[in-house]
Amino acid sequence: MNIYVSNLSFNVQDDDLRGFFEGYGEVSSAKIIMDKYTNKSRGFGFVEMPNDADAAKAIAELNGGTVEGRNINVTEARPREERTGGNGGNRRSFSNSNNNGGGRW
Repeated sequence: MNIYVSNLSFNVQDDDLRGFFEGYGEVSSAKIIMDKYTNKSRGFGFVEMPNDADAAKAIAELNGGTVEGRNINVTEARPREERTGGNGGNRRSFSNSNNNGGGRW
C-alpha cells in the first residue's frame, strides 16, 4: 500500500520517515518530496508497505501523531490526478518566439 504523509517538519529525511513506519512492518520505500529548485523538503512524503494490514495499522496509529512538534497526517495515497496547467492547458509564452511581429514591445 502506498501511504501519503503530510505536515512533516522540513528537517525530516527519508531514513527518518522509514523509521516511523518500520515498527509496523516491512517498508519497501520511504521518500520525502523535495522542491526541485531549492532542494529542500516540501513537508510531505510517501511510504510504500507491501503488507496492507501492516500499512492500515500504521495509518491508524500514526495519523494525528506528533513529530518534531507537528501533528502529521497519514492516509492511503490516492493516484495522482492529471494536471491541466491551471489555464486549460494553454501555456502562455513570454518569449519573442511566439510574437509573430505583433508584440507589445
